[in-house]
Amino acid sequence: MSDHDIPNSEPPAAQPPEPKCRAVGGTEYSWCKAVPLGTGVTVLGLLLSKPPDLPLLQNALHNLQNSHPILRSKLHYDPATTTFSFLTPANPQPLLQIQPFDLQSTSRILQTHANQSSSVTPFRLIVEHEINNNTTWRNPEHPLYADKDVMYASVYALSEAQWALTLRLHTAACDRTAAVSLLRELLEFVTAMSGNGEGVEREIGDNVEVNLGIEQMIPAGKANKPFWARGIDMLGYSLNSFRLSNLDFIDVDSPKRSQLVRLQMTPLDTQKLLAGCKSRGIKLCAALAAAGLIAAYSSKKLPDYQREKYAVVTLIDCRSILDPVLSSHHIGFYHSAIMNTHDISAEEQLWELANRCYTSFANAKNSNKHFSDMSDLNFLMCKAIENPTLTPSSSMRTALVSVFEDPIDDFSKIHQQLGIE
Repeated sequence: MSDHDIPNSEPPAAQPPEPKCRAVGGTEYSWCKAVPLGTGVTVLGLLLSKPPDLPLLQNALHNLQNSHPILRSKLHYDPATTTFSFLTPANPQPLLQIQPFDLQSTSRILQTHANQSSSVTPFRLIVEHEINNNTTWRNPEHPLYADKDVMYASVYALSEAQWALTLRLHTAACDRTAAVSLLRELLEFVTAMSGNGEGVEREIGDNVEVNLGIEQMIPAGKANKPFWARGIDMLGYSLNSFRLSNLDFIDVDSPKRSQLVRLQMTPLDTQKLLAGCKSRGIKLCAALAAAGLIAAYSSKKLPDYQREKYAVVTLIDCRSILDPVLSSHHIGFYHSAIMNTHDISAEEQLWELANRCYTSFANAKNSNKHFSDMSDLNFLMCKAIENPTLTPSSSMRTALVSVFEDPIDDFSKIHQQLGIE
């Protein structure tokens, strides 16, 4: 028998399993279109007063990726079908690596924001830098486009005594509720690994499935709308957008970027505000929206007789009303929106306007418009992205104010243990 006749006793090498693929839904698609143009980046920032343990943080982030498959996914674009999808490797081993920036590198980044007010802290400038870093997820038509991860982590040395840990996520994969849950889980993992906690009870499995998009989880009948009604609503949204007022851009020529403005109220003022909302049977979001509308109108110094029409978008976390019901630990984008318009004059009073804002929002929600109008608003969002000149100063903005229906209150003693300021 010749050597050629000897059968090969070694089994063929196993082929790596194909990655799981899940096409994005309508709402996720809107964010895929929006992010390359500057909106739709979720950033978590932690200000640390203790030197970060990078291997420990790295392991904690890997645990998060193992627990939530969407966090180890890549956004994939198919030019043949012009569709996006989440590609999730079947092998659960995550590849995310924390990108460290030493003092010199961080200083160079901060110098690019040297024209900012001296009262702006380096930490806030770093968070703004992360928010405006939209070169990661490029437009598919860009010659340098490539499939990219949905999550990135960085550590910045701000000084000899302060560091910033940031997580930058694509909003199609992580809404506000998911971001808060991720932060909580990250701190739990870090605390457990450092021996300061009782461990993490949440199961960490080799999950490979990405949750469904929100459109596929709307309860039966909630999104139903006659064809003619959908056409009328689309026309109404489109025509109303041309009648809406917004704040003018002082500088219309420079590249646009996002900045943070922080308003901190005293505990006493906060208690009074919450008590005022409770006594009137309205939510805090309505009072915040009303205050924003009054402030915007007042800033324009218009004649008392002149009225302006403003739009308010209220974002609703739908997890508890989906089918099946999701918990806050289900990572993804599961918010819907309701848009209301209000005519504002110089005579507006805060609580009267807050009542109007809440009544309009509550009536729309009771009519299931957060489900029935979801595809309409997604379509209009994409059209604004494709035709920015139809929006004020090509800003792709129509609503003056966006608020979340419910607030976040999630302070934990873990922050102190880890040196989080």
